[in-house]
Amino acid sequence: MTQPRLAHQTEYGRMYARSLDGVPEVPSITTVIGQQAADLSGWAGHMAATAVIEDPRLPQVVGSRPQLKSVARQASSAAERYRDEAAARGDRVHDYAEQVGLRALGRPHRTAEVRAVLADHGEGAYADRFDEWWDLYDVRPLATELTVWNATVGYAGTLDLVATIGGRTCIIDYKTKGTTRDGRVKPLDAKVVMQLVAGLRAEESLVDPATGTWEPWRYGDAPVLLGVALGQTEVVAHQANPEVLPAHWRKFWALRQVWGYSQVADSAGPALRPIGPPPGPAPGQAPAAGHGTDATKVGA
Repeated sequence: MTQPRLAHQTEYGRMYARSLDGVPEVPSITTVIGQQAADLSGWAGHMAATAVIEDPRLPQVVGSRPQLKSVARQASSAAERYRDEAAARGDRVHDYAEQVGLRALGRPHRTAEVRAVLADHGEGAYADRFDEWWDLYDVRPLATELTVWNATVGYAGTLDLVATIGGRTCIIDYKTKGTTRDGRVKPLDAKVVMQLVAGLRAEESLVDPATGTWEPWRYGDAPVLLGVALGQTEVVAHQANPEVLPAHWRKFWALRQVWGYSQVADSAGPALRPIGPPPGPAPGQAPAAGHGTDATKVGA
């Protein structure tokens, strides 16, 4: 997948600049959505336990404390490895989808090369299913990997695809998904609606990253927002329910305020500092009235 040219990784997450020589100014759409807390401790524990059970060394190391510790140490990072492998696979699949869009737009593309990369990783079925979906839905791209900006709220992002399907303009976000036990593509997370509505509410789109040229956003009235689950057995498109878009926009706006607050809080300096006890009476001097009584204790 093409790395957005104006995106930068910072201590506050991914942020966007206005031009190639500009400084990061606003958070990305995904960084804003990431402010929503997600407890993955149960999943991480499950992945670690599964890694231990499936480790081929387990029968030989049972009874050996040092060797079991080695197995446990490797298993403890199973969730991180799975996450990184899934992210790399998602990049490869997104890259193929982008190249298909570029080819349809008559622009330079690497479709054959990227398909070969998928095949080398045993992921050629993703490309096959994507091609079937593209033809079945008669997707006609208008823009691919399009960077957008909203100065009023303060965020930016890169949309996977803007296209017409059935004569209607669609803003589309791809999500590479695994397969369930019954052979179906796994469902999308509802957070994709926030991502789509944030794209819809953009105010500008990028024309030239080198010069920092932007133009007014032309697709703010797109009637269809699609989250597309890309799997090895099927591709399933889901339309964001128009009735819930205002609620998801309000949630996105609130999360943007959370991101802003974290910057202010982090840059303000230490929130607490140690303080010593008040000076006591000089030796041989009687304490002042009330000194040392219950009335002066903290919390009295």
